[in-house]
Amino acid sequence: MGGRLNDFTYRSIWRRGPIVFLHTGLQTGTTDFEKQREVLQESMKVIVPDLRGHGKSVSDDFSNYFEDAADDLKETLNHLQIDRLHLVGCSLGGLVGLRFAKKYPDRLRSLTLSGITSDKPDNWAVMHAQDVQFQRELLENSEFTKQLDLQHQSDWRQLIYMARDEDWYPFEYTSDLDNISVPVLFMVGEGNPAEVETAAKYRNIHSHIHVCVIPFASHLVHVEKPDMYTEVLLEFLNVGQIKS
Repeated sequence: MGGRLNDFTYRSIWRRGPIVFLHTGLQTGTTDFEKQREVLQESMKVIVPDLRGHGKSVSDDFSNYFEDAADDLKETLNHLQIDRLHLVGCSLGGLVGLRFAKKYPDRLRSLTLSGITSDKPDNWAVMHAQDVQFQRELLENSEFTKQLDLQHQSDWRQLIYMARDEDWYPFEYTSDLDNISVPVLFMVGEGNPAEVETAAKYRNIHSHIHVCVIPFASHLVHVEKPDMYTEVLLEFLNVGQIKS
């Protein structure tokens, strides 16, 4: 799948407004969603902000992260004089995108999410402990830390420390998609059971959501299967129900 559309389709998508990509944790707007940006920038205005504490978005206040990051995005859109947009986010970016969608639903044309879980798994404590241990090992990797020091102007380690709290994950936001009336696309990798269960839950209770389970992928579907992810995203953005 090449992810290329004809000129008419490009013009059709372009009229529907800009698209914003919200990157995953410890990435930046310019280091994530590379394949998708490459394809979509030919037909849409593509905006790739750095989330709070990432890249050039300098902040040391992560005490109310998702609420503040959603407000950061609103301020950015206001500054750019963008009224409504297509919003795409994965993992940390998906969580921020979901909070933005619930808080400012009138700003959306569509919402595409991946890498999020709706309900706390029964083995959450074990999963969280494994994540914390993995993060400790990353902090001991000097090549990894040097690279992140170059990419981020804020103290990116504070983001890792934030996630050491077992209650850091905003399940109060992810438990449903209430108050979001625009078309929603939720893409998951078959290798992540919790996210596959989330897709089934969302689809069962929300008629306006489209679900795609991508084979041979897990949490970061847009990175692991970029062509397939991009093709599905293009199809979603081109469906007739997404109005200009």
